[in-house]
Amino acid sequence: MMIRHVGKLRRAGAAAVLAAALAVSVTACNSDDGSKKPTNAASEKPAGDNGKSDGGKTLPDTSKAIATLKGSAPGIEMVLYSVTRDEGGFVTVSGEFKNTGDKFFTTPVQWSGTESDVKATGASLAGMTLVDSKEKKRYYVLRDTDNRPLTTTKYASSIRAGETLPFFAQFPAPPESTTKVDLQFPGFPNAPIEIS
Repeated sequence: MMIRHVGKLRRAGAAAVLAAALAVSVTACNSDDGSKKPTNAASEKPAGDNGKSDGGKTLPDTSKAIATLKGSAPGIEMVLYSVTRDEGGFVTVSGEFKNTGDKFFTTPVQWSGTESDVKATGASLAGMTLVDSKEKKRYYVLRDTDNRPLTTTKYASSIRAGETLPFFAQFPAPPESTTKVDLQFPGFPNAPIEIS
């Protein structure tokens, strides 16, 4: 008799917990005006994101290019999609290299920069810099504690005809008052760009 009574109490308790959980879930998903809002922070996308992701990483919005630079080699272009200032005190440049030609493009060793410590990490875009003419400063790609550049690394040594190589590079942020910088990269003309 006592065992049956305890079993009923457990079932009633479980039902009450389930009802409370459902009520909290419904409340969290609905705002005052009845519209649904995401409850998972990971499902929210940063401003300007086009919804694409790659293994949890947000990719830049490739529907709008802020600059397209023609390389010195025929058929190679650098397309910039975003240059954003982040709260952590750095600027992230995102884009892609496009091979619009009909031949292989061999990525030059100059893209990795000239520093011997960085060269040891393999292919990278450590040769990219930002120049703040207003403050008369040059910013190099950030490094981690092992001197690895915070940029796209270990990419293929060539880009096939019609293919692209997406990239990112992180730099120390210039002062808040600086909104425009020049991007410099071996084999491409200087690109005046605006930090968003």
